[in-house]
Amino acid sequence: MTATAPALTALAQGWCALSLLHGRIEAHIERALQSRHDLSVREYSLLDVLSRQHDGEGGHLQMKQVADAVVLSQSATTRLVTRLEDRGLLMRYLCPTDRRGIYTNVSDQGLQLLAEARPTNETALREALDEAARDERLAPLVRAVEGAPVLAA
Repeated sequence: MTATAPALTALAQGWCALSLLHGRIEAHIERALQSRHDLSVREYSLLDVLSRQHDGEGGHLQMKQVADAVVLSQSATTRLVTRLEDRGLLMRYLCPTDRRGIYTNVSDQGLQLLAEARPTNETALREALDEAARDERLAPLVRAVEGAPVLAA
């Protein structure tokens, strides 16, 4: 198959459309979260993921799991955790059963900020999807996103 084959072209065009949709949505949400809550999309995502932890069996996520959930490298995730900890939004402590393990939890201040930011995130997402749905190249992807099954966090 050559680089100009119709199937490859369609695949590349599909990927470009998906990338464009993602970029538009993320930029719209980023502006909304930054202006109203002084949070980036990544910071919001990290707070959201960590807020879903619990104290039961398997309830705390390892840094690799957190990094995978927020789509960052482990080192970038660690830097992000440190920044949010410095702002008082997260706290770290030693695992009570394994002194090598360090848990990261959302502080009360972080939970409050997350609760305030959730409606902004949802509204900005809806706005971005509605805008993208008016673009004929992106409308099929928007429909796919809107009809996609909910993934477990």
